[in-house]
Amino acid sequence: MTSVNPLNEKVSMTTNSTNNTSSGSSDVAANRMHPMSNHINPLNVQINPHSVVKPASHDTIPATAVPAAHHTTPINPQTSNLAARLPHRRGDHRMFLASDDNTMMKHIEETHIPDGRDFDVKPLVHIIEDIVHRATPIAGHVHEAKVQAHLQALDEKAPHSGLTEILYYLAYPIQRIKVELISKCAKKEDAHSTTMSLLHSLTTYAWDTKVAITFAAFAQLYGEFGLLVHQYTTNPLAKSVAIIMELPEIMTHQDVLKQKFDAIHDLIDKMLDVTKCIIEFRDVQSSHSQHVITQELEMLINTAHISTAAYWTMRAAVMCAAMILNLIAIGHEQISSTSEAWEISNLAHKLANILDHLRKVLNLCHQKIEEKRQYDAFEAILRLLRTPQLDNMKILSMLIHSRDDQLPLFDGTHKRRVSLDVLRRKHVLLLISDLDIASEELFVLHHMYDESKTQPNRPESNYDVVWMPVVDKRLTPWTEAKQMKFEEVQASMPWYSVAHPSMMDPAVLRCIKEVWGFKKKPQLVVLDPQGKESNNNAYHILWIWGSLAFPFTKARETALWKEQTWNIELLADSIDQNVFTWISEGKCICLYGGEDIEWIRSFTSATRAVANAARVPLEMLYVGKKNPKERIRKNNSIIQIENLSHVVQDQTLIWFFWERLESMWHSRTQQDIPGETDPILQEIVTILSYDGSDLGWAVFSRGLVEMTRGKGDLIVQVMKGFDRWRNEVSDITTFVPALDRQLRDLHSPHHCTRLILPSTTGHVPERVICAECSRPMEKFIMYRCCTD
Repeated sequence: MTSVNPLNEKVSMTTNSTNNTSSGSSDVAANRMHPMSNHINPLNVQINPHSVVKPASHDTIPATAVPAAHHTTPINPQTSNLAARLPHRRGDHRMFLASDDNTMMKHIEETHIPDGRDFDVKPLVHIIEDIVHRATPIAGHVHEAKVQAHLQALDEKAPHSGLTEILYYLAYPIQRIKVELISKCAKKEDAHSTTMSLLHSLTTYAWDTKVAITFAAFAQLYGEFGLLVHQYTTNPLAKSVAIIMELPEIMTHQDVLKQKFDAIHDLIDKMLDVTKCIIEFRDVQSSHSQHVITQELEMLINTAHISTAAYWTMRAAVMCAAMILNLIAIGHEQISSTSEAWEISNLAHKLANILDHLRKVLNLCHQKIEEKRQYDAFEAILRLLRTPQLDNMKILSMLIHSRDDQLPLFDGTHKRRVSLDVLRRKHVLLLISDLDIASEELFVLHHMYDESKTQPNRPESNYDVVWMPVVDKRLTPWTEAKQMKFEEVQASMPWYSVAHPSMMDPAVLRCIKEVWGFKKKPQLVVLDPQGKESNNNAYHILWIWGSLAFPFTKARETALWKEQTWNIELLADSIDQNVFTWISEGKCICLYGGEDIEWIRSFTSATRAVANAARVPLEMLYVGKKNPKERIRKNNSIIQIENLSHVVQDQTLIWFFWERLESMWHSRTQQDIPGETDPILQEIVTILSYDGSDLGWAVFSRGLVEMTRGKGDLIVQVMKGFDRWRNEVSDITTFVPALDRQLRDLHSPHHCTRLILPSTTGHVPERVICAECSRPMEKFIMYRCCTD
């Protein structure tokens, strides 16, 4: 048999049933070739069960009316031209021989005149998929494994509730297309002409419905054949029908049949995938019909060329139907058709390319849709934050939305899920951090939170904290390790937390990063009882004043600073309870830091000698460095063993001392006070710059009034030269002022001062004044490892 290209075939074969007057085998052959000589032309009938009266039985081709299996000429859709019999079509397939695909697609799209009906054909496709995978007549072990995987996946899907409804509208069109497939194949029409005829018959349907109807018609043919193959060895009725069709003889060619049906099944898989993509495009357009589809999205959908995908999928269905009918009609003679093998391979390659293109465009469409959805959600969040509300429920439900009707919050105190109503009309502090929040931060926050709840009737206790973990799954995938880390951090918190990071929309993450300026360092965003943002980061004022900063607004922050002066109480706070005792007892207090243990020995020895000589009651407390690593722990041990001074017993409180000092710097720089004239800010910068160096430092104070400070080498020098200024110290009230004068007199014009602050702390002023010489400091970028 000669291989025929359907786009290059010019052979025309016509038959006229009215001229068949000869008898014998010619009549039998003619009748076998034309069992549909009186059929109704499906191109002249609108396939609509609600507007068309079904024809009488003698005009209808039964679904089982297939040609006999003994004829020697194949019913090949590639060997005939039907154009002359389709006068109402715009042109015939021969014009495509000299034109490109664009012209061809233009004529295909001209057949598309949809009437606006919208069918959900997904349940129909689900049934089609079930049929074609169960109906495979012959399959090897590998192929059978694929089939079983498909069937298992199908079984896991719940049956679609809309199947009965869709069949009410489409069952009759499916039968008519099935009849038309049999008719066209019996008349030996080429695949293109048959496909165009089907498109004309389905002109009023949407593209996805056209494809689903055609696919369902083929699935019936394929299913009927597969059912017969599966049952003819066990079912007497199936056996009798199979004998008439010579099916047992056909099935003896197992090797060749396996190759044929493997190829058909692979093609069907691609047809299914393309069909699902076409339906997905339909869903994209339908889901946005109530909204204005952006011009960009509409243009993107147009690039998918749905009509092209629909045409080639329907054409593949036509080809597969012709192969099954040919196999039934002429038996084993058709098994090894090289033209069919070529056509299947060509169609499979074509559909694979179409599928790749559709998926790329679909991904872009979903990306654009998601971008638009996120943009709208982001704008909605901004509007809610700016618009007064009766309570805070609207904004909270946008920031933390329920998933699958699950309760969105986890109560860390009672270890259970709760609704957002527990936060109604309360001040809410949104604790924003990633999963790597430091244990020290959690410890201090835990302490402050518990302290605020000890007297629930106090106004400053009327707030709650909600942890919002920032985990962008678009950048890093969510893993089992991250889930375990999240659960571990969540379990350590006594306040509320988002039940799962997936309950935070990407638009919320964008708001957190762009509006509230989150980078890495944890922050506290404050929402008042009406849901209005009253502070985009109350972390600093909570660190400085604790619950005294309630309701944690910018106005409250300004008011607290106006009441504040620079003294040892502000600097030391609750780092060690002994400090408050020493203040009340009227003692001199010295806080000192650094990591050089030799300097510490020299400093403490010289200072204690001066205090004894001047008869000044002095208490010294070692506060280490900003990063209390192993070296600081070793220093603490040595200081205690050698009884050099007091030490801060808890390493977390050393960390908190320096974090709190940084918070004071950030809070103070945002006050409307020039840095050059702000004595509090200057003192804060001085202590931070001391820690930026590797040398020691010390602060001396008496009560809440007198304070002085200096770098380690200068202080040791002053203490060792006490004999020069001994006469200036008459009692405890003159000790700190005299020490301050000595330190200022020894100030060197040559110095190098560093101020080291984390880059993730947010606001960094352009101008910082040197603590030593009061000149503007230069700004540099420094990379520093905080490990010992």
